[in-house]
Amino acid sequence: MSETQIPFGRPMLDAEEADAVNRILSGSQLVHGPATAEFEKKFAERTGAKHAIALSSCTAGLHLSLFVRDIGPGDEIIVPAMTHVATAHAVEFCRAKPVFVDVEADTGNLDPGLVAASLTDQTRAIMVVHFLGLPCAMDRIMEIADGAQAFVVEDCAIAIDATFNRRKVGNFGMTGCFSFYPVKHMTTIEGGMVTTNDDAIARMVASRKAFGYDRTIAERARPGIYDVTALGYNYRMNEVEAAVGLVQLGKLDSFQAARAANHRKLSVELADIAEVTVFPPTKGPAVSSHYCLNAILPRDGRINRDVVAAELRAAGVGTSVHYPSAVPLFSYYREKYGYQSGQFPNAEWIAAQSISLPVGPHLSEADPKRIAAALKVAISRAKR
Repeated sequence: MSETQIPFGRPMLDAEEADAVNRILSGSQLVHGPATAEFEKKFAERTGAKHAIALSSCTAGLHLSLFVRDIGPGDEIIVPAMTHVATAHAVEFCRAKPVFVDVEADTGNLDPGLVAASLTDQTRAIMVVHFLGLPCAMDRIMEIADGAQAFVVEDCAIAIDATFNRRKVGNFGMTGCFSFYPVKHMTTIEGGMVTTNDDAIARMVASRKAFGYDRTIAERARPGIYDVTALGYNYRMNEVEAAVGLVQLGKLDSFQAARAANHRKLSVELADIAEVTVFPPTKGPAVSSHYCLNAILPRDGRINRDVVAAELRAAGVGTSVHYPSAVPLFSYYREKYGYQSGQFPNAEWIAAQSISLPVGPHLSEADPKRIAAALKVAISRAKR
Protein backbone atom coordinates (compact mmCIF):
# COMPACT_ATOMS: atom_id res chain seq x y z
CA MET A 1 0.00 0.00 0.00
CA SER A 2 1.33 3.43 -0.94
CA GLU A 3 2.14 5.68 1.99
CA THR A 4 0.63 8.80 0.38
CA GLN A 5 -3.03 8.53 -0.51
CA ILE A 6 -4.72 10.55 -3.25
CA PRO A 7 -8.43 10.56 -2.40
CA PHE A 8 -10.93 10.77 -5.24
CA GLY A 9 -12.33 13.93 -3.70
CA ARG A 10 -11.86 16.01 -0.59
CA PRO A 11 -13.79 19.01 0.74
CA MET A 12 -11.48 22.03 0.67
CA LEU A 13 -12.27 23.63 4.00
CA ASP A 14 -10.15 25.70 6.37
CA ALA A 15 -10.41 28.24 9.19
CA GLU A 16 -12.40 30.65 7.01
CA GLU A 17 -15.36 28.26 6.84
CA ALA A 18 -15.01 27.42 10.51
CA ASP A 19 -15.10 31.11 11.42
CA ALA A 20 -18.19 31.63 9.27
CA VAL A 21 -19.95 28.72 10.98
CA ASN A 22 -18.98 29.98 14.43
CA ARG A 23 -20.47 33.37 13.65
CA ILE A 24 -23.78 31.71 12.82
CA LEU A 25 -23.69 29.51 15.90
CA SER A 26 -22.93 32.52 18.06
CA GLY A 27 -26.02 34.31 16.75
CA SER A 28 -29.70 33.62 17.21
CA GLN A 29 -30.91 32.68 13.71
CA LEU A 30 -30.11 29.26 12.29
CA VAL A 31 -32.71 29.18 9.47
CA HIS A 32 -34.53 31.76 7.32
CA GLY A 33 -31.65 34.18 7.83
CA PRO A 34 -29.43 36.64 6.01
CA ALA A 35 -26.68 34.15 5.15
CA THR A 36 -29.08 32.10 3.02
CA ALA A 37 -30.43 35.21 1.30
CA GLU A 38 -26.90 36.42 0.55
CA PHE A 39 -25.84 33.00 -0.72
CA GLU A 40 -28.82 32.91 -3.07
CA LYS A 41 -28.01 36.40 -4.37
CA LYS A 42 -24.35 35.64 -5.01
CA PHE A 43 -25.06 32.25 -6.58
CA ALA A 44 -27.52 33.86 -8.98
CA GLU A 45 -24.84 36.39 -9.90
CA ARG A 46 -22.30 33.61 -10.41
CA THR A 47 -24.52 31.62 -12.75
CA GLY A 48 -26.13 34.58 -14.50
CA ALA A 49 -29.61 33.42 -13.52
CA LYS A 50 -32.32 35.83 -12.42
CA HIS A 51 -33.23 33.75 -9.36
CA ALA A 52 -31.47 31.20 -7.13
CA ILE A 53 -33.31 29.33 -4.35
CA ALA A 54 -31.25 27.48 -1.74
CA LEU A 55 -32.43 24.00 -0.78
CA SER A 56 -31.47 21.02 1.35
CA SER A 57 -30.18 19.08 -1.69
CA CYS A 58 -30.04 18.92 -5.46
CA THR A 59 -32.54 16.05 -5.28
CA ALA A 60 -35.00 18.42 -3.58
CA GLY A 61 -34.52 20.82 -6.47
CA LEU A 62 -35.18 18.14 -9.08
CA HIS A 63 -38.32 17.07 -7.23
CA LEU A 64 -39.66 20.61 -6.76
CA SER A 65 -38.99 21.42 -10.41
CA LEU A 66 -41.50 18.73 -11.38
CA PHE A 67 -43.78 19.22 -8.39
CA VAL A 68 -44.46 22.91 -9.05
CA ARG A 69 -45.57 21.98 -12.59
CA ASP A 70 -48.09 19.46 -11.19
CA ILE A 71 -46.36 16.47 -12.75
CA GLY A 72 -48.22 13.32 -11.76
CA PRO A 73 -49.70 9.99 -12.85
CA GLY A 74 -50.04 9.67 -16.60
CA ASP A 75 -47.16 12.05 -17.33
CA GLU A 76 -43.93 10.89 -18.95
CA ILE A 77 -40.54 12.47 -18.31
CA ILE A 78 -37.48 11.82 -20.48
CA VAL A 79 -34.47 10.81 -18.34
CA PRO A 80 -30.96 9.79 -19.47
CA ALA A 81 -30.13 6.17 -18.75
CA MET A 82 -26.72 7.23 -17.40
CA THR A 83 -27.08 9.51 -14.39
CA HIS A 84 -27.27 9.46 -10.63
CA VAL A 85 -30.46 7.69 -9.59
CA ALA A 86 -31.74 10.92 -7.98
CA THR A 87 -32.66 12.25 -11.43
CA ALA A 88 -35.08 9.40 -12.00
CA HIS A 89 -36.24 9.25 -8.38
CA ALA A 90 -37.54 12.81 -8.69
CA VAL A 91 -39.93 11.56 -11.37
CA GLU A 92 -41.02 8.63 -9.23
CA PHE A 93 -41.66 10.96 -6.28
CA CYS A 94 -44.34 12.61 -8.45
CA ARG A 95 -45.78 9.22 -9.48
CA ALA A 96 -45.01 10.00 -13.10
CA LYS A 97 -43.19 7.64 -15.49
CA PRO A 98 -39.49 8.04 -16.31
CA VAL A 99 -38.79 7.23 -19.94
CA PHE A 100 -35.12 6.30 -20.17
CA VAL A 101 -33.03 7.24 -23.20
CA ASP A 102 -29.50 6.10 -24.00
CA VAL A 103 -26.57 8.49 -24.02
CA GLU A 104 -23.94 9.46 -26.56
CA ALA A 105 -20.89 7.21 -26.76
CA ASP A 106 -18.46 10.13 -26.95
CA THR A 107 -19.77 12.23 -24.03
CA GLY A 108 -22.14 10.23 -21.81
CA ASN A 109 -24.73 12.94 -22.41
CA LEU A 110 -28.35 12.54 -23.45
CA ASP A 111 -28.61 11.66 -27.16
CA PRO A 112 -30.91 14.27 -28.78
CA GLY A 113 -31.88 11.97 -31.63
CA LEU A 114 -33.08 9.31 -29.21
CA VAL A 115 -34.92 11.96 -27.19
CA ALA A 116 -36.89 12.97 -30.27
CA ALA A 117 -37.71 9.33 -31.02
CA SER A 118 -38.96 8.78 -27.46
CA LEU A 119 -41.53 11.56 -27.34
CA THR A 120 -45.20 10.67 -26.91
CA ASP A 121 -48.38 12.61 -26.32
CA GLN A 122 -47.73 12.10 -22.58
CA THR A 123 -44.25 13.67 -22.57
CA ARG A 124 -44.29 16.65 -20.23
CA ALA A 125 -40.62 17.30 -19.57
CA ILE A 126 -37.04 16.43 -20.51
CA MET A 127 -34.48 16.10 -17.73
CA VAL A 128 -30.97 16.71 -19.05
CA VAL A 129 -27.85 15.78 -17.10
CA HIS A 130 -24.59 17.53 -17.93
CA PHE A 131 -22.57 14.36 -17.47
CA LEU A 132 -19.42 14.86 -15.39
CA GLY A 133 -19.66 18.58 -16.11
CA LEU A 134 -19.88 18.67 -19.92
CA PRO A 135 -23.07 20.41 -21.10
CA CYS A 136 -25.52 18.55 -23.28
CA ALA A 137 -26.38 19.78 -26.78
CA MET A 138 -28.75 22.38 -25.37
CA ASP A 139 -29.60 24.00 -28.69
CA ARG A 140 -30.97 20.74 -30.10
CA ILE A 141 -32.62 19.67 -26.85
CA MET A 142 -34.41 23.01 -26.39
CA GLU A 143 -35.64 22.83 -29.98
CA ILE A 144 -36.99 19.32 -29.40
CA ALA A 145 -38.62 20.36 -26.13
CA ASP A 146 -40.25 23.42 -27.67
CA GLY A 147 -41.65 21.33 -30.50
CA ALA A 148 -43.13 18.88 -28.00
CA GLN A 149 -44.41 21.66 -25.70
CA ALA A 150 -42.34 20.10 -22.93
CA PHE A 151 -40.27 21.93 -20.35
CA VAL A 152 -36.63 21.19 -19.55
CA VAL A 153 -35.03 20.60 -16.15
CA GLU A 154 -31.22 20.78 -16.08
CA ASP A 155 -29.47 18.47 -13.64
CA CYS A 156 -26.34 20.53 -13.01
CA ALA A 157 -25.25 18.56 -9.95
CA ILE A 158 -21.64 18.38 -11.12
CA ALA A 159 -21.61 21.12 -13.74
CA ILE A 160 -21.35 24.46 -11.95
CA ASP A 161 -19.71 27.05 -14.28
CA ALA A 162 -19.93 24.76 -17.33
CA THR A 163 -20.97 26.68 -20.44
CA PHE A 164 -22.75 26.11 -23.74
CA ASN A 165 -22.27 28.88 -26.30
CA ARG A 166 -20.62 30.83 -23.46
CA ARG A 167 -23.81 30.72 -21.42
CA LYS A 168 -23.66 28.95 -18.08
CA VAL A 169 -25.74 25.86 -17.45
CA GLY A 170 -28.83 26.35 -15.35
CA ASN A 171 -30.06 29.07 -17.72
CA PHE A 172 -31.43 26.99 -20.59
CA GLY A 173 -34.25 24.99 -19.05
CA MET A 174 -37.08 26.05 -16.82
CA THR A 175 -34.79 25.31 -13.87
CA GLY A 176 -31.23 24.26 -13.15
CA CYS A 177 -30.47 22.10 -10.10
CA PHE A 178 -27.06 22.19 -8.41
CA SER A 179 -25.46 20.05 -5.71
CA PHE A 180 -23.09 21.06 -2.90
CA TYR A 181 -22.23 17.57 -1.67
CA PRO A 182 -18.79 17.50 0.05
CA VAL A 183 -16.71 16.39 -2.96
CA LYS A 184 -18.42 18.55 -5.58
CA HIS A 185 -16.82 21.69 -7.05
CA MET A 186 -17.83 23.53 -3.88
CA THR A 187 -19.66 22.40 -0.78
CA THR A 188 -22.14 23.53 1.83
CA ILE A 189 -21.66 20.19 3.65
CA GLU A 190 -25.03 19.12 2.21
CA GLY A 191 -27.32 21.30 0.15
CA GLY A 192 -28.45 22.36 -3.28
CA MET A 193 -29.70 25.27 -5.35
CA VAL A 194 -32.33 25.83 -8.01
CA THR A 195 -31.79 28.54 -10.60
CA THR A 196 -34.48 29.92 -12.87
CA ASN A 197 -35.21 32.96 -15.01
CA ASP A 198 -38.97 32.54 -14.54
CA ASP A 199 -40.43 34.76 -11.80
CA ALA A 200 -43.48 32.56 -11.23
CA ILE A 201 -41.42 29.37 -10.97
CA ALA A 202 -39.07 31.07 -8.51
CA ARG A 203 -41.98 32.06 -6.30
CA MET A 204 -43.46 28.57 -6.38
CA VAL A 205 -40.16 26.84 -5.59
CA ALA A 206 -39.47 29.27 -2.74
CA SER A 207 -42.92 28.68 -1.26
CA ARG A 208 -43.04 24.94 -1.70
CA LYS A 209 -39.59 24.35 -0.27
CA ALA A 210 -41.11 25.66 2.99
CA PHE A 211 -44.48 23.92 3.44
CA GLY A 212 -46.34 26.14 0.96
CA TYR A 213 -46.22 29.25 3.17
CA ASP A 214 -47.57 32.34 1.42
CA ARG A 215 -44.90 34.61 2.95
CA THR A 216 -41.41 34.35 4.36
CA ILE A 217 -40.53 35.25 7.93
CA ALA A 218 -39.27 38.64 6.73
CA GLU A 219 -42.58 39.30 4.96
CA ARG A 220 -44.79 38.54 7.97
CA ALA A 221 -46.27 41.69 9.51
CA ARG A 222 -47.17 39.69 12.59
CA PRO A 223 -44.69 37.00 13.77
CA GLY A 224 -45.97 33.47 13.30
CA ILE A 225 -48.93 34.48 11.13
CA TYR A 226 -49.12 33.16 7.59
CA ASP A 227 -51.37 31.29 5.19
CA VAL A 228 -50.65 28.01 3.40
CA THR A 229 -51.70 28.27 -0.22
CA ALA A 230 -50.24 25.03 -1.61
CA LEU A 231 -48.81 21.69 -0.61
CA GLY A 232 -45.12 22.00 0.21
CA TYR A 233 -42.11 20.28 1.76
CA ASN A 234 -39.41 21.07 4.28
CA TYR A 235 -36.56 21.44 1.78
CA ARG A 236 -34.86 24.49 3.30
CA MET A 237 -31.15 25.16 3.59
CA ASN A 238 -29.97 26.26 7.03
CA GLU A 239 -27.77 29.24 7.87
CA VAL A 240 -24.72 27.14 8.74
CA GLU A 241 -24.71 25.54 5.29
CA ALA A 242 -25.27 28.89 3.59
CA ALA A 243 -22.38 30.45 5.52
CA VAL A 244 -20.07 27.67 4.32
CA GLY A 245 -21.40 28.16 0.78
CA LEU A 246 -20.62 31.87 0.81
CA VAL A 247 -17.00 31.21 1.74
CA GLN A 248 -16.73 28.47 -0.87
CA LEU A 249 -18.09 30.75 -3.59
CA GLY A 250 -15.22 33.09 -2.84
CA LYS A 251 -12.76 30.27 -3.45
CA LEU A 252 -14.48 28.76 -6.48
CA ASP A 253 -12.36 30.51 -9.13
CA SER A 254 -9.19 28.98 -7.73
CA PHE A 255 -10.86 25.59 -7.32
CA GLN A 256 -12.00 25.63 -10.95
CA ALA A 257 -8.63 26.69 -12.29
CA ALA A 258 -6.97 23.81 -10.44
CA ARG A 259 -9.52 21.31 -11.75
CA ALA A 260 -9.03 22.43 -15.35
CA ALA A 261 -5.25 22.26 -15.03
CA ASN A 262 -5.30 18.84 -13.39
CA HIS A 263 -7.72 17.48 -16.00
CA ARG A 264 -5.49 18.77 -18.78
CA LYS A 265 -2.33 17.26 -17.27
CA LEU A 266 -3.96 13.91 -16.62
CA SER A 267 -5.45 13.77 -20.13
CA VAL A 268 -2.01 14.32 -21.64
CA GLU A 269 -0.53 11.56 -19.48
CA LEU A 270 -3.27 9.11 -20.52
CA ALA A 271 -3.14 9.90 -24.24
CA ASP A 272 -0.84 6.98 -25.07
CA ILE A 273 -2.98 4.33 -23.38
CA ALA A 274 -4.77 2.73 -26.32
CA GLU A 275 -7.18 0.77 -24.13
CA VAL A 276 -8.67 3.89 -22.48
CA THR A 277 -11.39 6.17 -23.79
CA VAL A 278 -11.46 9.64 -22.22
CA PHE A 279 -14.46 11.88 -22.73
CA PRO A 280 -13.42 15.30 -24.05
CA PRO A 281 -13.66 18.44 -21.86
CA THR A 282 -15.19 20.30 -24.80
CA LYS A 283 -17.54 19.41 -27.63
CA GLY A 284 -18.47 22.13 -30.08
CA PRO A 285 -19.74 25.06 -27.98
CA ALA A 286 -19.88 22.96 -24.78
CA VAL A 287 -17.15 23.49 -22.17
CA SER A 288 -16.87 21.23 -19.12
CA SER A 289 -16.54 22.14 -15.46
CA HIS A 290 -14.05 19.26 -15.04
CA TYR A 291 -15.65 17.32 -12.21
CA CYS A 292 -13.43 14.29 -12.75
CA LEU A 293 -11.81 12.32 -15.56
CA ASN A 294 -13.54 9.14 -16.63
CA ALA A 295 -11.15 6.52 -17.96
CA ILE A 296 -13.35 4.02 -19.81
CA LEU A 297 -12.05 0.57 -20.60
CA PRO A 298 -12.97 -1.46 -23.72
CA ARG A 299 -16.52 -2.65 -24.25
CA ASP A 300 -15.48 -6.26 -24.69
CA GLY A 301 -14.46 -6.54 -21.03
CA ARG A 302 -11.00 -7.86 -21.80
CA ILE A 303 -9.70 -5.55 -19.08
CA ASN A 304 -11.34 -6.16 -15.72
CA ARG A 305 -12.46 -2.79 -14.29
CA ASP A 306 -12.64 -4.10 -10.73
CA VAL A 307 -9.05 -5.35 -10.87
CA VAL A 308 -7.90 -1.99 -12.22
CA ALA A 309 -9.69 -0.17 -9.41
CA ALA A 310 -8.20 -2.51 -6.81
CA GLU A 311 -4.69 -2.01 -8.21
CA LEU A 312 -5.15 1.77 -8.12
CA ARG A 313 -6.35 1.58 -4.54
CA ALA A 314 -3.27 -0.42 -3.60
CA ALA A 315 -1.15 2.27 -5.26
CA GLY A 316 -2.84 4.92 -3.15
CA VAL A 317 -5.07 6.37 -5.88
CA GLY A 318 -8.68 6.91 -4.95
CA THR A 319 -11.33 6.30 -7.62
CA SER A 320 -15.07 6.31 -8.01
CA VAL A 321 -17.62 5.11 -10.59
CA HIS A 322 -20.11 7.32 -12.39
CA TYR A 323 -22.36 5.42 -12.21
CA PRO A 324 -22.52 1.73 -11.19
CA SER A 325 -25.48 0.86 -13.42
CA ALA A 326 -27.62 2.27 -16.15
CA VAL A 327 -30.48 3.59 -14.03
CA PRO A 328 -33.20 1.49 -15.71
CA LEU A 329 -31.21 -1.62 -14.81
CA PHE A 330 -31.14 -0.93 -11.08
CA SER A 331 -33.41 -3.49 -9.42
CA TYR A 332 -36.16 -1.01 -8.57
CA TYR A 333 -36.58 0.22 -12.16
CA ARG A 334 -35.92 -3.11 -13.82
CA GLU A 335 -38.56 -4.83 -11.71
CA LYS A 336 -41.13 -2.04 -11.99
CA TYR A 337 -40.82 -1.35 -15.73
CA GLY A 338 -39.29 -4.53 -17.14
CA TYR A 339 -36.14 -3.07 -18.67
CA GLN A 340 -33.55 -5.58 -19.87
CA SER A 341 -29.79 -5.61 -20.35
CA GLY A 342 -28.83 -4.53 -23.86
CA GLN A 343 -31.46 -1.79 -24.23
CA PHE A 344 -29.01 1.00 -23.34
CA PRO A 345 -25.64 -0.10 -24.79
CA ASN A 346 -23.71 3.12 -24.23
CA ALA A 347 -24.96 3.68 -20.69
CA GLU A 348 -24.28 0.02 -19.88
CA TRP A 349 -20.73 0.27 -21.24
CA ILE A 350 -20.00 3.38 -19.17
CA ALA A 351 -21.44 1.77 -16.05
CA ALA A 352 -19.48 -1.45 -16.45
CA GLN A 353 -16.13 -0.13 -17.63
CA SER A 354 -15.53 3.41 -16.37
CA ILE A 355 -13.17 4.46 -13.61
CA SER A 356 -13.51 8.02 -12.35
CA LEU A 357 -10.12 9.55 -11.59
CA PRO A 358 -9.54 12.59 -9.38
CA VAL A 359 -8.75 16.07 -10.77
CA GLY A 360 -9.85 18.18 -7.80
CA PRO A 361 -7.91 21.05 -6.23
CA HIS A 362 -6.59 18.72 -3.52
CA LEU A 363 -4.13 17.20 -6.01
CA SER A 364 -0.45 18.16 -5.85
CA GLU A 365 1.58 19.22 -8.88
CA ALA A 366 2.96 15.69 -9.23
CA ASP A 367 -0.28 13.78 -8.68
CA PRO A 368 -1.61 13.66 -12.29
CA LYS A 369 1.59 11.96 -13.48
CA ARG A 370 1.46 9.55 -10.55
CA ILE A 371 -2.19 8.69 -11.22
CA ALA A 372 -1.48 8.00 -14.90
CA ALA A 373 1.54 5.82 -14.11
CA ALA A 374 -0.50 3.81 -11.61
CA LEU A 375 -3.29 3.36 -14.17
CA LYS A 376 -0.88 2.03 -16.78
CA VAL A 377 0.45 -0.55 -14.35
CA ALA A 378 -3.07 -1.47 -13.22
CA ILE A 379 -4.26 -2.04 -16.78
CA SER A 380 -1.31 -4.26 -17.57
CA ARG A 381 -2.17 -6.44 -14.57
CA ALA A 382 -5.90 -6.54 -15.29
CA LYS A 383 -5.85 -7.78 -18.87
CA ARG A 384 -7.72 -11.04 -19.23
